[in-house]
Amino acid sequence: MVVTYTIASGKGGTGKTTLSVNLGTMLAQYGKETYIMDADMGMANMGIILGLENVPVTLHEVLAGKAPVSEAIYEGPCGVKVVPSGISLQGFQNADPEHLRDVMKEIVNQCDILIIDAPAGISRDGVIPLAIADEVILVVNPELSSMVDALKTKILTELIGGHVKGAILNRATLEKTDVSVHKIEEVLGVKVIGLIPEDPNVRRATAYKTPIVVKYPDSPASVEIKRIAADIAGVEFKNPQLLSKSKEKFLDRLARSLIRREK
Repeated sequence: MVVTYTIASGKGGTGKTTLSVNLGTMLAQYGKETYIMDADMGMANMGIILGLENVPVTLHEVLAGKAPVSEAIYEGPCGVKVVPSGISLQGFQNADPEHLRDVMKEIVNQCDILIIDAPAGISRDGVIPLAIADEVILVVNPELSSMVDALKTKILTELIGGHVKGAILNRATLEKTDVSVHKIEEVLGVKVIGLIPEDPNVRRATAYKTPIVVKYPDSPASVEIKRIAADIAGVEFKNPQLLSKSKEKFLDRLARSLIRREK
């Protein structure tokens, strides 16, 4: 049975596109036929971080009725299938987001899991990905403003009949932050299903236009993304043998710090 996940946030810059790409890559590596689609048609970044920014057909052309969905599907790392949006403003203007449902209907016949990277904020373009998903996953940064914006997205999702699976705290650090895991769960009313630490290798991997789970598979962020993907895929997660004890201790300290911290 196909499951569709929309990765959403209340504000831009939370890292949801990077997370979508890396989750999709790992799900494919775990043996799931996985598609990732960039529904952030105005500020599309998925193609850029995967080196697909100059492909001839994108989701823009499909939503404008100029090309079939099959021509906008590209092979990504570890066999993940990628449906990028274009980077031109003209393409964005011609695209009709109302056709996203039709695109999804065609894609779900070909995959086990579909991950949709939603636009940030509350807009007409952003509502559709929230409505058509089986589950919505909120991406939150360790700041009160990010949590408040995520709460708005959760409320909107529920108003239109959607369901929020949980939240992922991204770019967490051991330093004092505005929010804790407990506070996120209390305010949003959903479980924190992932705790991804701040990791400089994320930026390094992006510079190589390669997912961090491929370029730096044993880095702290990669390990946590792999664990989240394993939970979604329903497979047993095994820590990489090459993961150093210092990194394991860092993740343990980070989790304890954010779970216990109150403000």
